[in-house]
Amino acid sequence: MSGRAFLNSVREGIRGIVRHPLVTIASITTITLMLIIMSIFLMFSVNARGIMNKLKQKPPIEIYMKLNCTEEELNTAAARIKANPAVLDYTVSTPEQNYNSFKANLGDSSSILDDFDYNMYLPFTFSVRISDPALANDVCAEFETFEGVNKVQQESKVMEFLTKASDIVNIATIASFAVLLIISMFIISNMVRISVYSRASEIEIMKFIGATNNYIRLPYIIEGAIVGLISALISWGLTMTIYHQIYIRTMNAVNSSSFYAIVPAGALMWHELFLLLLLGALIGALGSGISVRKYVKV
Repeated sequence: MSGRAFLNSVREGIRGIVRHPLVTIASITTITLMLIIMSIFLMFSVNARGIMNKLKQKPPIEIYMKLNCTEEELNTAAARIKANPAVLDYTVSTPEQNYNSFKANLGDSSSILDDFDYNMYLPFTFSVRISDPALANDVCAEFETFEGVNKVQQESKVMEFLTKASDIVNIATIASFAVLLIISMFIISNMVRISVYSRASEIEIMKFIGATNNYIRLPYIIEGAIVGLISALISWGLTMTIYHQIYIRTMNAVNSSSFYAIVPAGALMWHELFLLLLLGALIGALGSGISVRKYVKV
């Protein structure tokens, strides 16, 4: 196909969008909703992975001593932890150090803890790294038998939860995408059908003078792709604007290096734009390409 023929197909595709504004708006709305849902799930998944990566950098086991534990119990626990062959290293945090850590995580909101009596409410803690995560359950079971230990917590439990949550999000994304894809295809199919019927005489003349199948189909495929690109830009603009506002409001008092920090909008926006444009164009073009084969008898 020549460049001139392609440009003519692009012009016809744009005319098709303008020719039936109500159907075009319906198609854009449906694809936009589908891409917005995809964006939301993608953002959740990225943030969940970010938290998991932070957890990987932390010691996998936290030991919380009782508030009234004695110095002897503390020293005994430290000695037994050090003697365990599965332990790579460990650190001890005093109530004051834990208090300062909490304040650092709260950032500008840390003033709410100014009058907090950490000696009364915060315990000594041990942060332990082990050589093999597979040994975590056995190691934790041993730590729980130590005198003065209140609770032993595995960071891996949090990671397992986040992994399951990510799996659920992925399944929900696929299910939602499939349902909205079917709806989008149905609306795009109607858009193509109306466009074909309105140009029935013109198509008949084109076939009569020898126009190829691809030449007749291409304007409809381009029309669908343009509708998909417009939907992608709208959904990207809406989701990134809302996400940026959420980021500003939630991260205003939280340090960006904190465990509670979410991924900044700037780190997401261009990847998200590329993905949405790709999906939008594919959905629109594919929907039109499939539909035009049904309604254009070539």
